[in-house]
Amino acid sequence: MLLATGIAAGQTNAPQRPTDQMLTIGPAAQVFPPRSSYHFPNGQTYVYAVEWHMFNAGMARVSMDTVGPEQRVTAIADSLGVVNLMFTVHDHFESYFDPHDFCSQKIVKRAEEGKRRRNSETQFDYARRKAVRSDTDIRTGENKRVESDIPGCVTDAVTGFYYLASQPLSLGSRFTFPVSDGPKTTEVAARVETTEHVKVPAGTYQSLRLTAEPTSGPFKGKAKVSVWFSNDENHIPVQVRAKLGWGTLLFRLQRLETK
Repeated sequence: MLLATGIAAGQTNAPQRPTDQMLTIGPAAQVFPPRSSYHFPNGQTYVYAVEWHMFNAGMARVSMDTVGPEQRVTAIADSLGVVNLMFTVHDHFESYFDPHDFCSQKIVKRAEEGKRRRNSETQFDYARRKAVRSDTDIRTGENKRVESDIPGCVTDAVTGFYYLASQPLSLGSRFTFPVSDGPKTTEVAARVETTEHVKVPAGTYQSLRLTAEPTSGPFKGKAKVSVWFSNDENHIPVQVRAKLGWGTLLFRLQRLETK
């Protein structure tokens, strides 16, 4: 999951100095519009094999399309094999964002994780600088509604990869941006570290490796995500390595499907 400082010009909805409730998000954390040459990969689906401790842990499918005036990112994750026997995961995630400024507008998630069954929806109300999240526990019927402060523009954990792909990536490029799931907003710092040849099932790519880490919030010092973007205009995320507190997940592009 992922916003630039000084990389692109012409920002909109730039965050202002945070309120007392969001002191962990600094004024430098901003979301910039996509570069002028960027084309949204509508109709394309990235299909990933997911590995955990050398096990084939699951499959993930990530795609983008247009819904009215907004762009929609759809991500589906399913556990497989031994991991599925240990902890079953069937998640469906949708995020809607404004294509002009990349500000997330809404997140919808249906999660089946172990014994947990939960639906959630988050609306980003930038006029009030609030994220409003509604959760429903499918097993118990319990409903919860939470409002939290946000800056003037945020992205989310899945859309953030597309956001980074839309920026002019080059060696040494640095990004600082806010990522929100509604209740929690985290400042993330990212940097393009090196170029590498990466071999995945979908092929061999000359890539730019970018590493992102939370610099605020509960995951500060506990998570690191490295993304290998194809070193071309498309900036396809061909490989992702997520180091989390409980282990490391490796996503390797198996194929690229086109409608």
